[in-house]
Amino acid sequence: MRKNRKWMGLLLGVVSLFQINILSVQAEEYWPEGPTVEGEAAIVMEASTGTVLYEKNADEQLYPASITKIMTALLAVENSSMDEQVTFSMDAVYKTEGSGISRDVDEVMSMKDCLYGLMLESSNECAYAIAEHVGGTYDNFVQMMNEKAAELGCTHTHFNNPHGLPDENHYTCARDMALISQEALKNETFRLITSTRRYTIPPTNKHAQETYLTNHHKMLNNWRGDSTYLYDGCIGGKTGYTSVADSTLVTFAERDGMTLICVVMKEKAPGHYVDTTNLLNYCFENFQLWNVAENEQNYTSDKMENKIFAKEESFLSVDSQGFIVLPKAAAFTDAVPEVVEDTKAADKVGTIQYTYAGRNVGGADIKINGAKVAQFPFDKAQTTNKKEKVVNINIKYILIGILVAVILVGVGFGIYHFADNFYLIRYKFGSKRPKGFKKIKQRKNRRRRRWF
Repeated sequence: MRKNRKWMGLLLGVVSLFQINILSVQAEEYWPEGPTVEGEAAIVMEASTGTVLYEKNADEQLYPASITKIMTALLAVENSSMDEQVTFSMDAVYKTEGSGISRDVDEVMSMKDCLYGLMLESSNECAYAIAEHVGGTYDNFVQMMNEKAAELGCTHTHFNNPHGLPDENHYTCARDMALISQEALKNETFRLITSTRRYTIPPTNKHAQETYLTNHHKMLNNWRGDSTYLYDGCIGGKTGYTSVADSTLVTFAERDGMTLICVVMKEKAPGHYVDTTNLLNYCFENFQLWNVAENEQNYTSDKMENKIFAKEESFLSVDSQGFIVLPKAAAFTDAVPEVVEDTKAADKVGTIQYTYAGRNVGGADIKINGAKVAQFPFDKAQTTNKKEKVVNINIKYILIGILVAVILVGVGFGIYHFADNFYLIRYKFGSKRPKGFKKIKQRKNRRRRRWF
């Protein structure tokens, strides 16, 4: 794997050498002007790329109110199963106020039912009960919220509760809420819950009757008969309101394969719905999504100088799930690509990242296919006929072998002469019988004659 990683790094370096500088030939980069927004802060992010299409005071710290519950729901779906049984404590029932579904102490509901109560009816007691169940303790869950926010790249957020009731140490910003929402939308359970218009909680140990829930988001559901703000393509979101936060709203909408996240904060109702509608219309009318693998031509076998992404034997490919988003007036080739190497990931070697009009507009991973590494023009190794046998000769090892052989022969001669003279030495210095010495000397002479 280390050897392959070395090759991959070298290949990415070669790719970078062949990047085409299109800055000098592309048309003037144009970014459509967005609508006027009355809210204190707002942002629109394309979900698959993270591209920010519009922003206003997106990093200003504000009170989130009940859009906090998007983070609560995200942690719940990531850290529990839907059939787990949640028990409502005395704190969950009596330390919350405002919106709720009138639960009782020691009432038991499934996590699934709690999450529907949380997201559709904005139940504060459900938020508290979920926090105690998932975190083990209320305080531990709040810590989990802040750790998750930091993990997602939130820089202007501090959570102090799971429901969003007023607290001076509980704040966030439009950009951070978009990042949290982007992560939540990756979870299919969350997407299902937030897109549900109506839901029925079955009878519990404390409630003999069913509990009917209705989604409060007016762009998704005609809540209380109000269909004024229904929006074609809306797939969910979360409402929020407190006296200090004013109205806050997160909305998810899909059209033409593009998923948008719109966050509006600190605005008087119903202006948050008006602004959200205008922002979504502006983005759907002026931007479009491009699939990188289907449109990128600089890193394919069509380019003779680059064999990395050859169709037949390449071990690398552009991820088919990589996208960029551009104004409709721009062409795909107007976006500027840059290959960024990744030495840590096990399933990819890097990413092609794109910029346009000074903005990051998305990209695609360069994936490892698992195929064998093919020969490349810059490979120093010489190719050979597959039928020919190649013998590699290493002179160093040959010389070492000769030296060892010489040493062994010398040792052999030494042993032989030592044995031959052993008796002579012994009797010369240690024996007093001269007759024996003569016989030994004669024996020695006979042996010498036989050797030569």
